[in-house]
Amino acid sequence: MVDPVRARRLGYPFIYAVLCAAFLFLRILPLSTLPASVPGPDFVLLLTVLWVIRRPDHLPALVITAVILVEDLMTLRAPGLWAALVLLVTEFLRSHRIGLREVNFLVEWLVASGAILVVTIANRAVLALFVIPQAGLGLTLLQVLISVAAYPILAYVMQEALGLRRAAPGEVDAMGQRL
Repeated sequence: MVDPVRARRLGYPFIYAVLCAAFLFLRILPLSTLPASVPGPDFVLLLTVLWVIRRPDHLPALVITAVILVEDLMTLRAPGLWAALVLLVTEFLRSHRIGLREVNFLVEWLVASGAILVVTIANRAVLALFVIPQAGLGLTLLQVLISVAAYPILAYVMQEALGLRRAAPGEVDAMGQRL
């Protein structure tokens, strides 16, 4: 018989990977032949940061790395750089999960915005260090602003659709371990 706790633990990374695959599919789908004048939000990064802030115990680092690395390869970014930066930021957020559990949504949004900005600026700095061509700074910052603006919408949708909420102080899982 299947243990419901283990099934739930294995189900969340699968749901995360499927959602990221859907966002990636929509990102690389040629919807128009004209170049986009306004970049869309980076939903994979938003979903990753949101999930790690809300429920870090549901998303292992290996799953994050694998999903972002596949995204790197599919979008022709420098393989591994974005995945490494996202992993560093998510592990930083995971190490501060106790403090993030007790803050209101505005502070959560600011922390997520800072994480998105740090990943983007670090990526640009490393690419500039190795003289790799990249999009203009204004376009990159516009994508960061659009991603930050999309965070509350994605947070609401994930909370309503999957019940992705922050663990309450003192909450325990089915095994009796503190979250």
